[in-house]
Amino acid sequence: MTTRRAALAAPALWLATPPPARAQGRWPTQPIRLIVPFAPGGTTDLVARLVGTPLGERLGQPVIVENRPGAGASVGSLLAAQAPPDGHVLVLSNIASHAISPALYPQLRYDPVADFTHLALLTLNPSVIVAHPRGGPDSMAELARRHRERALDMASSGAGSSNHMLIVRLGQLLGREINHVPFRGAGPAMTAVIGGQVPLMSDSLPSAAAHIRQGSVRAIGMSSEARHPAFPEVPTLREQGFDLVTSSWFGLSGPARLPAAVAERLSREVGEILAQPDIAARFAEIGGAPGRMSPAEYTDFVRAEAARWGPVVRESGAQPD
Repeated sequence: MTTRRAALAAPALWLATPPPARAQGRWPTQPIRLIVPFAPGGTTDLVARLVGTPLGERLGQPVIVENRPGAGASVGSLLAAQAPPDGHVLVLSNIASHAISPALYPQLRYDPVADFTHLALLTLNPSVIVAHPRGGPDSMAELARRHRERALDMASSGAGSSNHMLIVRLGQLLGREINHVPFRGAGPAMTAVIGGQVPLMSDSLPSAAAHIRQGSVRAIGMSSEARHPAFPEVPTLREQGFDLVTSSWFGLSGPARLPAAVAERLSREVGEILAQPDIAARFAEIGGAPGRMSPAEYTDFVRAEAARWGPVVRESGAQPD
């Protein structure tokens, strides 16, 4: 038995146990824990609170956001994978925890598809490179010039995040590795950039949007295909000569073997929440777009993303920080 299989064996034993009888009848019977595998203040946290509040109102039990950062979002994701499959513990699955970390961490103790019940895609959004407004580069050309003279530091929400991979790829295009400065979430990383401790950051647009509008950081490049309608003044990386187009994604998942009735209700309620005009407007304001996927479609999406990012991570030579 390989180390990976052995690590998965223990949770698999009790995950095979039939779910508590209460999950087959009235549900939910207690507050729901929504695990966010990053620190407060980032996109994952923002999306969890944006969707969690109305979800709790619809279910008749509060949805309590619980931040559990660490190891490329795998710490909190493992907690969710090992939770009893009764619908009272959910997780904000994302590109880091379910597509990048499985390749970055060889001893990861969960399978991104088999150990979860994937329920809904919540949002897709681009990344943005931001700089300290005084002293930081004001364009990607200026960033490249400074990097040739001396390797630059760039923060992200942590090792294994999509923004970590963007930093790795940018360094490859520049011909010189960028010094990755990982934090335990986008919030702490952004605080460091605003405070001048780190000159640059690669961040998901929703968590950076308010800081860009306030002028506390300067946006110098977007990873979208075209200029983003919420920030038309920010040029894309591609139009500045860097062929980098990436999107972060965030969804809702639970442990494997959630009762079908629970999974169906969660998917239905989330779909109705995402269809509400005020929620769609809020996503647009922060640079995201509401998801439109059934549980089966989201499961296939996660599987495809894990297959897509595995080779990218291995070829990049990225290592856990």
